[in-house]
Formats: sequence, C-alpha cells, structure tokens
Amino acid sequence: MSDARASFGIPLAALVRERQAWREAGRRVVLTNGCFDLLHAGHLALLEAARHEGDALVVAINSDASVRRLKGEGRPLVPQAERAEALAALEAVDRVVVYDEDTPLAVVKALMPDVLVKGADWGADEIVGRAEVEAAGGRVVRVALVPGRSTSGIVERIRRP
Repeated sequence: MSDARASFGIPLAALVRERQAWREAGRRVVLTNGCFDLLHAGHLALLEAARHEGDALVVAINSDASVRRLKGEGRPLVPQAERAEALAALEAVDRVVVYDEDTPLAVVKALMPDVLVKGADWGADEIVGRAEVEAAGGRVVRVALVPGRSTSGIVERIRRP
C-alpha cells in the first residue's frame, strides 16, 4: 500500500474510517487474525498468502488478556505491544489492530473485509465472521499450514527437560 511502516495498535474506529477510504479507492481489504505469540515461519507464510489476496492486509491480534483466557496462564510469551509492532514491521502487513474479546467477530463486523483469511487448521464452519463476510459478498480463504510450525509446538519444545 505504501512505503511507510504499517500502523500498529490503531484504534478500531480509526481503522474503520481508513477502510472506507480504501473501499472508495477500489482497494480490496484482507483481514486475518490470531494471537501471533512467538512469530514464526508458519505465521510468515500465512501473512504472505493473505497479502496476495488483496491490496491491504489488516492483522487483528488478541490482547494479552484474551490470549491468557484462550491459551492459559503463562501466555502470551510476548506482550501485545511487541507482537503488534513486530507484525507491523512486516512488509506484507498494512495495519494491526488489537482486540480484547475472545473472537474477532466485532472486528470482522466493523471492517467487513473483502477477504477473510485463516489457517487451514480451521474448518470452514469454525471461522468466526465467515457468515458475515460471505453474506456481504466477500470470501473466506483457508491457507495451508507449514508443517511442524506452531507456537504451541515451540513452547512445548522449550519446556521439555
């Protein structure tokens, strides 16, 4: 989208306004989401694939509190501000937004992306926001995972004696 570094931690209301400008300019907006704790090659492959689906990639990440509720105490390993900043530094990523809920449904409904991207480990019926995006004429893309690459797998290897 631009040569400037992606914005991170952008408020959702500001992102919605920007989304409207992108829409008026004919840009296709792609949204993906997740915890993105311990950024790894699997994440990078997902983000690159997502970026190729449109003109602007928004990454919605779970807040620290949300990650703790979903993954348990001891997670996240990397605080949300650092996760957001690392993601925003990637060329493929245009904007990063942090959400505190356990699912990204509010973000999906607010942005109504043209394309919603998730890893193929998610069944089509499990993808939060799928129905809303498809009802608005958008599409959902499931991206193949990089075998053996997951944050949980890395954490398990670190914790093994």
